[in-house]
Amino acid sequence: MSGLFAEEDQNTHYFSRSDREELLGTFNDLSFELDDHTWPTAEHYYQAMKFDNADTQAKIRDCTTPEKARKMGRSRFRKRRADWKKLKTTFMTRAIYTRAKTHPSIAKALEQSKDQRLVENSNYDYFWGCGRDRRGSNHYGRVLMNVREKLRDENGRD
Repeated sequence: MSGLFAEEDQNTHYFSRSDREELLGTFNDLSFELDDHTWPTAEHYYQAMKFDNADTQAKIRDCTTPEKARKMGRSRFRKRRADWKKLKTTFMTRAIYTRAKTHPSIAKALEQSKDQRLVENSNYDYFWGCGRDRRGSNHYGRVLMNVREKLRDENGRD
């Protein structure tokens, strides 16, 4: 690293989680079945799981766009589940894995990423993304890479 910001690595795929055209993103509108419900996007599922209340989950699931689901899930007027910080990565992993198993195009995109490092390129999110200076935790990229490994293991591929 030569400057303040980490340099881009040629073996890294940078993408936006909120890009609807990005197969690996949470806003992509490929629905899936999980927990006895159909979820329009991974973003809908993730935001709904912040709450124990079935009515709140249903309202988020019924949002017409992932942007609206995110806004409702981020509302400070609703009480989040007490164990959210501990479980949020698990819920995201469940959504991404289930979508990949439901839609071969997502599994194929993960497979085609081979051994690339997957990075959610968010300037503001230092937990799920890499942050402005690319020093964030990139938990979303880690989720994708873990799902990729699980799919490889299931398919007997190296």
